[in-house]
Amino acid sequence: MSEQITELSASALALALRRRDISANETLDAHLAQVDRVNPRINAIVTQDRDTARHLAVAADARTLSGDDLPPLHGVLMTHKDTHSTAGLRTTFGSQVFANHVPDHDDLIIERFKAAGVVTTSKSNVPEFAAGSHTFNEVFGTTTNPYDPSRSAGGSSGVAANALAARIQSISDGSDMGGSLRIPASFCNVVGFRPSLGVIPLQPNRNAWSWLARSGPLAREVTDIALVMSVLAGPAAATPYSNPVPAHRFLELLERDLTGVVIGWSDDFGLGLPVQKEVLRVLQQQLRVFEDLGATVEQAAPDLRDADEVFSTVRAFDFALAYGDLVAQHGDKIKPEVRWNVERGLTLKGADVVSASLARTRLAQATRTFFSRYDVFASPAAQLLPFDATLRSPTEIDGVQFDKYLEWMCSAYVISATGLPALCVPAGFSESGLPVGLQLVMDHGQDVELLRVGYSFEEAIRYAWQAPELHDTGG
Repeated sequence: MSEQITELSASALALALRRRDISANETLDAHLAQVDRVNPRINAIVTQDRDTARHLAVAADARTLSGDDLPPLHGVLMTHKDTHSTAGLRTTFGSQVFANHVPDHDDLIIERFKAAGVVTTSKSNVPEFAAGSHTFNEVFGTTTNPYDPSRSAGGSSGVAANALAARIQSISDGSDMGGSLRIPASFCNVVGFRPSLGVIPLQPNRNAWSWLARSGPLAREVTDIALVMSVLAGPAAATPYSNPVPAHRFLELLERDLTGVVIGWSDDFGLGLPVQKEVLRVLQQQLRVFEDLGATVEQAAPDLRDADEVFSTVRAFDFALAYGDLVAQHGDKIKPEVRWNVERGLTLKGADVVSASLARTRLAQATRTFFSRYDVFASPAAQLLPFDATLRSPTEIDGVQFDKYLEWMCSAYVISATGLPALCVPAGFSESGLPVGLQLVMDHGQDVELLRVGYSFEEAIRYAWQAPELHDTGG
């Protein structure tokens, strides 16, 4: 029974709890048993509060029996990303500076999950301050991939993805500045969704107008992404951006006919980006799936030449604003990649900011031009297969050497720079059995249509349901 519960999608699990086919306590037992079984191999869960989780599960079962109306995710178990503050539960941000930090409040995304009925059990590992797409830190060590525990799970939402793949839970919360939802999804054979600006409000911080980073969900199925978005989407009084997609729209049916949909596909983003040959082999085989579904696929990409400048400048500015004081006070305890980003932000000149703003305008015009002809842009979600987890970051792809630690993430961050909604869906496996994800992008505000395209693709190939073979560790 325990294994059957952990295989359920969030939608199926929520329905089973609502129908009283299973209880929240049984769900918690299955969840904790799976943590005990697989966590020693992949180092996903780093802080637990099983007593409070049990209390919440008991309360959930009492509410089920009371006959009260039940919220959409009533009794669904979750472990939250360790960069999202959780009241009363240690939140370290993966940093020695906050190794014993216990917040007195929930971040907005956690508030909305709890209001939707989830039972919080624990926190999941992250790279320090979510910097970089490989999950390791000096507090808890390295998180690895359920499909091959010697490989990276990606980051910064790497554990959000690997916990899904390892059947610890059915939905995850994540965030994405330069690919932190999409690269882990690609590495772990799950779905990661970066929504349009304003759909999920960002937690207000020192820069209320920050636009590059997004909060978003991961799940094993697109239908679960839609369910989670229906509870996370919606305006917040403390944030200045309006929401282009009302929450109720995510409850619309995902089935659609792709006849007439025109997809632009590029293996190098029109920029000559290096992509591992095995990744391209898997993805190019899947393009015919769209054609079988009635869509037209053409070789095409938006003009993304300005994307690197936009991303690099805005990221540096945001890091300096968010972490400049921390680096000044605790620099010796903070990893060099974070210090590098902060230092770059602090050395920006007015001319740099002006240039990046002009580049962002050109980039927006280029994407508008592209989407006046194409409905969808398809591309690799990650430029390479999950890499050796002992590395801090990849230094080359098929012989192309990198000068900066972010360069292997270009496939994701050039899309971040456009500000457009992006979805990573499982697209198959390499010959060695490692997952490969396909990135789909649509115009601003087309979030529901994007999920529909991803759902059609997912249903046609069904790689999302291929679980890893993690064995008992005795730990």
